[in-house]
Amino acid sequence: MQLKKITIITGEYGSGKTNLAVNLACAASEHGSAAIVDLDTVNPYFRTADFRDELTERGIEVVTPDFANSNLDIPVLNFDIERIIRSHDHTVIDVGGSDAGAYALGRYRNTIEKYSGDYDMLYVYNMYRTTDVSAEETVTLLREIEQACRIKCTGLVNNPNLGYETTSRIVEDASDFSEKISAATGLPVVFRCVTEGIEPSENDFTVKRKVKLIWE
Repeated sequence: MQLKKITIITGEYGSGKTNLAVNLACAASEHGSAAIVDLDTVNPYFRTADFRDELTERGIEVVTPDFANSNLDIPVLNFDIERIIRSHDHTVIDVGGSDAGAYALGRYRNTIEKYSGDYDMLYVYNMYRTTDVSAEETVTLLREIEQACRIKCTGLVNNPNLGYETTSRIVEDASDFSEKISAATGLPVVFRCVTEGIEPSENDFTVKRKVKLIWE
C-alpha cells in the first residue's frame, strides 16, 4: 500500500482508528522517515503515547498532547505541525472520534491543505462496533467530523473485527455494510483491514492488534 505524505485517520469511537494509525506509522517507517501525531483529545484510554517506546525504536517521531498519560483534563496542543510534516517523508495524524474531537484538526487545516493532492483523510468504521450501528448513522458522523474540521474525507477504511474472535467470515460479512457507506458518500474504500492470521485479499491491509481493551 502506497501512503501519501500525510494520512489523517478519523472515525467512530471504538472503530480501531488508533490501532490502525500505529500500524500505518510502522508501515510508513519501512519506506522512509515517519511521524505520528496524536490529536485524539476525546478518548483518554487508547493513546498513541502508550506505544512511544516501540515507535521510537523504529525511528518514528511520536507527538502527543501534553496531557497524554497524565491526570490533566485539558489537552495542550502546542504542535509545530508544519515542521513535523516537512521533516518527514510521511506523517500519520490520529484524530478524535467525534465532531468535538475533529475541532482540534481544524486548527491545522491551512497547513494540511498546502499539501493538496498529497494527503488523505481516511474515515475508519467497524460494523461490529455496537450491536445496532447502521450505515446511515456512520455516514452522519462522517459528515459531522468533516464539518467540524473543515476538511473533506478522501476515502474510507473498512475495519471489520471482533478482536480475538475475528474470523474470515466476520470480515466478509461486513462487505455489504461497507458498500452502503461508499455508495452514500461517494467515497472509495481505500483498503480493508484484516487481523493477523486471516489471509489478506488484494485490497487488504494486515494490522497487528496493538491496542488492548482496558480490562486486558
